[in-house]
Amino acid sequence: MAISGLVITFNEEKNIGKCIDALFKVCDEVIVVDSLSKDKTVEIATAKGAKVISQAFLGDGPQRTHGLPFCKNDWILNLDADEFLDADAEEFILKEKYLVGNYDAFSFRIKNFLADKLIDFAGWYPDHKVRFFNKKTAGPSPSIVHQKIIAQNETKVAVHILHYGWDSLEQIITKKNQYSGWHAQQLYDQGKRVNAFKPVLNGTVAFVRCYFFKNGILNGLDGLSISMIQAFFSYMKYAKLIKIQKANK
Repeated sequence: MAISGLVITFNEEKNIGKCIDALFKVCDEVIVVDSLSKDKTVEIATAKGAKVISQAFLGDGPQRTHGLPFCKNDWILNLDADEFLDADAEEFILKEKYLVGNYDAFSFRIKNFLADKLIDFAGWYPDHKVRFFNKKTAGPSPSIVHQKIIAQNETKVAVHILHYGWDSLEQIITKKNQYSGWHAQQLYDQGKRVNAFKPVLNGTVAFVRCYFFKNGILNGLDGLSISMIQAFFSYMKYAKLIKIQKANK
């Protein structure tokens, strides 16, 4: 069964070559939707044999949806540029195990890494995401941030994607801060309104859950740091929502 690889990019020259090489292990084509990168992302992707579509960033979900018509196959493996299939996921696809049953979307387990350290605590594992789906009946939601695949018959499978998203805690904080702004605007556009207690409450709950109930406490300074970052994201998301509410009164 032929599969199309789909990747959205912006300034991913560090990862895109390795990502495309990995995709070609299980895909017969790779489509890259690039958000007008200023580095060598497009040059590297083209040299690796991918078809590159240039499109100013529309948001996480819409950007992925934009790439689907360029994919000639129904089955889509939609990874981020810093994600790679683990050996068990490669086997799952190459042996066509996804054809067993009437499923149109598969949620894989994500192994998140900070540099080369696996973060398997503070709620970061198992982190499930749908990265493999049939575009005939499934596709990305229109969400600007943290899109989900909307499918008719989704299932979880115990195979893995390796996510090398950050080299430092500072990078995680920067990205979480960016995402919190996008998420706040998305919540506002969806009609969500909160009071001044919401940021503090959600930030506190996020920390307690990650540190005490998701084994952050058992992982030393890293466990404390990741739990605090999760609390920071939850707090800032709603703090920025309140700021948007006040600006639009």
